[in-house]
Amino acid sequence: MSTPADDPLEPLSRERSHLASSRAALRAMREDVESLDITDVTANWVNAEVLARQIDERIKALADLSDTPLFFGRLDYLHAPGADQAEGADGERFYIGRRHVHDHDGDPMVIDWRAPVSQPFYRASKKDPLDVSLRRRFGYTRGEITAYEDEHLSDPAEGARTSKLLQQEIERPRVGPMRDIVATIQPEQDEIVRSGLGGTVCVQGGPGTGKTAVGLHRVAYLLYAHRERLARTGTLVIGPNRSFLHYIEQVLPALGELTVQQATVDDLVAGTVEVRGTDDASAATVKGDARMAEVLRRAVLSHVTMPTEPVVVVRGSRRWRVPAYELEDIVRELLDRGIRYGAAREALPQRIAHAVLVQMERSGEAPDDRVQDAVARNAAVKAAVKQIWPPVDPARLVLRLLTDADFLAAHADGVLTGDEQKTILWAKPARSVKSARFSSADAVLVDEATDLVQRTHSLGHVVLDEAQDLSPMQYRAVGRRCTTGSATVLGDLAQGTTPWATRSWAEALAHLGKSEGVVEELTAGFRVPTDVIAYASRLLPHIAPGLAPVASVRENPGFFDLRPSTGTAEVVAACEELLRNEGSTGLIAADARVPALAQALSAAGIPCLAPGEETTAETRLTLVPASLAKGLEYDYVVLDEPQAVVDGEPDERTGLRRLYVALTRAVSGLIVTHSAPLPPQLHG
Repeated sequence: MSTPADDPLEPLSRERSHLASSRAALRAMREDVESLDITDVTANWVNAEVLARQIDERIKALADLSDTPLFFGRLDYLHAPGADQAEGADGERFYIGRRHVHDHDGDPMVIDWRAPVSQPFYRASKKDPLDVSLRRRFGYTRGEITAYEDEHLSDPAEGARTSKLLQQEIERPRVGPMRDIVATIQPEQDEIVRSGLGGTVCVQGGPGTGKTAVGLHRVAYLLYAHRERLARTGTLVIGPNRSFLHYIEQVLPALGELTVQQATVDDLVAGTVEVRGTDDASAATVKGDARMAEVLRRAVLSHVTMPTEPVVVVRGSRRWRVPAYELEDIVRELLDRGIRYGAAREALPQRIAHAVLVQMERSGEAPDDRVQDAVARNAAVKAAVKQIWPPVDPARLVLRLLTDADFLAAHADGVLTGDEQKTILWAKPARSVKSARFSSADAVLVDEATDLVQRTHSLGHVVLDEAQDLSPMQYRAVGRRCTTGSATVLGDLAQGTTPWATRSWAEALAHLGKSEGVVEELTAGFRVPTDVIAYASRLLPHIAPGLAPVASVRENPGFFDLRPSTGTAEVVAACEELLRNEGSTGLIAADARVPALAQALSAAGIPCLAPGEETTAETRLTLVPASLAKGLEYDYVVLDEPQAVVDGEPDERTGLRRLYVALTRAVSGLIVTHSAPLPPQLHG
């Protein structure tokens, strides 16, 4: 770019001038794309549609978001990157931002944060400056530069210090959906973000360590580094619920990435059956156990019947006979290969036809592929295939397992105990798949059975967030979507709030089919204030023994207060107090207490939102059932009745984990109100 020479302009004015020029260049880039005429460059309407869609996506990616800084940092190198340092070549200056911007000559004005030349912005230090003489961070107010801060990394006279602008950016009040963290990525986070596409990475991170942001930024990086490959294979972000997905949905578009799909695990398996029923915890736990995969495999293969009669094919005046023992050899060979049930069923008529062609050749005929295809379609061959290897409907198969005790016992023998079989059997059998009240766990079983019949399409990369709550069978469902790709698994073992919550990441990766995955741990907390995380960490010995507590790197200890109450009046007063601050406020409560609190807020004239709804300047309070709090964050939080949160779960450990989640949603301050005694595990 330009040489870091002295500039006659005052530094802040010069940087503002560069920002204005960069915005003008971005606008020109967008106008160039908008002016493209594709009338004479496409061969047909299909190509025209594809090209028009690509152009539209490019235009959206080049949008200039007025409140989002176009660049957030600057690097001044001692030498030009890639140049021989011994030659004494002059250095270069690079502005680091969310996307690449170039001028009309093609010279870069802003470098994409994902480019190799940008990496030292996150990795350089006084100990290892990476040939950087100066790193400059910018402070912004409503999209305009208002401050800057310099670190002279190669100057031995300047000591290492904490960046005030970095701290301010981390602690900046949050209104609206989750935002990107490109300006604040830390070295240990950057290593994960820039890890290669070929490997699966599992990130264990406590509250406020930025694991969700790291996962999303890794997707953005992989799309930058492997765009063509991932354009063919696709990428997917999987979250725990719709509220969470809505909260994070603006992060990737803000980085210029518009093609990443989002879904829940329920969405993945939604095409199998309609979910209209529910399971109790014991039934859902058994259905989610990995052993169910073996039960389903046995049930599917039970439809294969060894032939007892020959197949006789009549062609013209000749009859060709394939004896039963030869048919049995063909069937056993297909079974031994372990291919999908449906693929083997499609291969069987061709194998039988080949056996007939061998006889034809021995008799002196010279049949070709057309003859083999004709024999494979012969009525006798079709009848034999239907009897030996009949089609299997996955939904009907699962329904039969759940309603036919004898069928379940035959295929669960030695896999599930008698009590476990009784646990998952339906009390009232359904008449048909259409009338059956399948649960979410049942839909996952149908998805597994579907994959046994026909291979599931694999994507290039999948991000799985809040993974600690998935059952082994749900892990398998996700794993099927990335069998030929890779995954980023994000979670916190201490925040597992399902009866089947993950016990270890090695076990989870095995169920996902990615045993070779690398587990990384984030322990530096950037979001939760010191006093808040210290209080919540009192629960760790009871919910995740041996797990390292998060160490907050925040200089501001935050605001934390415990307040006895006699009813909802004190809760409403606490909300009113916190709403006087800038930013968002969340009122988190046990699910059963939400209606009463909603009524109290309404009576006090305080409007509130549901989780996932976007906050505005007028409405900054969100009423959050504890069951939906995971993954969300607010500047300030009022937590109502901790013991009620614990009591709302089927067992104490799950309840304490739910409480740990609720306690760690605050970015700047937390008020805990309670009329009942606090859980004894919180007493220091």
